[in-house]
Parts: sequence; structure tokens; C-alpha cells
Amino acid sequence: MSRICVIFDLDGTLVDSEGLCNQAFLDLLPQLSDTVESLTQRYRGKKLSQICADLENRLCQNLPDAFEQHYRQRVAELFSRELKPMPGVLEMLKVTDFPKCIASSGPPLKIRQALQVSGLAPYFGGNFFSSYEVGSWKPEPGLFQYAANAMGFMPGQCVVVEDSEVGIEAAAAAGMKAFRYVRKGETSPCRTGDEMSFDDMLQLPQLLAHFAKC
Repeated sequence: MSRICVIFDLDGTLVDSEGLCNQAFLDLLPQLSDTVESLTQRYRGKKLSQICADLENRLCQNLPDAFEQHYRQRVAELFSRELKPMPGVLEMLKVTDFPKCIASSGPPLKIRQALQVSGLAPYFGGNFFSSYEVGSWKPEPGLFQYAANAMGFMPGQCVVVEDSEVGIEAAAAAGMKAFRYVRKGETSPCRTGDEMSFDDMLQLPQLLAHFAKC
């Protein structure tokens, strides 16, 4: 079997965090009339600074100076009470024997908390990489390229598992195969390049095994 590395996105791919992250915006900005679902669609995979700029534009006002700090605190509170793995993720990780890591746009503290609370930490150890440490945000390829190098793999040996458009674009720019996770019940977006879509995490081990044989 060929030697490959699996690079996972975290939010919305391994952990069911997108709704909680966007609920935090609604909690802190009651003047927003959006639903959690509409915010999730609008901001999926986006950098926090870009989201805040968009919120300021939509609200026609500047956010408070301490907004990011309060937002991070609120997300941490919601994570501690409600964060769960995405359906099938724990079962999938138990049978996925390939080297694997996480490449997330979130800060390291958020990544660590998410892995601990969701029970995923034992499957990754210290193999996670943050845009805040690398200095590259999706759709730039830098985070995935850094993760591949740190794991000892060439880009062509890596599979990226993502749920966001910017993540799929970053994988393509990095020269990596992308598997797009589309949660059951959600609309599958238009394909970007040659990524493969799937809607059940229990399908992933077979998809990875097939890629490894190519």
C-alpha cells in the first residue's frame, strides 16, 4: 500500500463546531437577524478578521475593541458544554491507520480544547497545525504545505479532508487531493477542481485506501 498522509480540517469536518461558533456571534450581537444556519453558510471556513469586517459592514458600526476576546470566551464556553464529534468520526478514526494530522485556521488553544472535549485528542497527539502559528490562512496553500512537510510527506502523497470552499481551494493550490465532506441534509456545493465529495465519515477509510493504491 502506498504511503499517504491524511490532513484533516477540524471545524465542521471532525467536530460539530460551526453552529456553536456562529451561535456565539448571535449571543454577542443581538441586533443580528440571521439564523445560525445562514451564518454558518456565510462564514464557513473564513478567517475571523474577515468575518468581523463583514459584520461591521453589515451592522454599519465598529465592533467593540474587546470583541474578539469576548467572542473567543463565548466559543470556549459553548464548546465546553456542547461540542461533539461529527457523526461517524470516532468510528472512522479507529480504523484509519494512515499517518494523520489536523490543519486548522483556528488558534492553537481552540484546537486543543476541541480535541479534548470531543474525545479526539488521542488520535492526533501533537499532530495539529494552526494558521496562527504558520501565518497562512486558507485558501492560501501554506498551512497544508507546512503540515505535509512537518509530517514528512510530499504534497502529492497527501489527502485533505475538508468541508469548506476555502479549504478545498487551499488543497488544490497545495497540489493535494481533496475529499469534501458534505453533511447529510446539506446541499452539495459546486465542485472545485477534481475533489471527491462524500456524506458519511464511515465511507472515508475506503476512499483513502483506494487513493493509497493509485
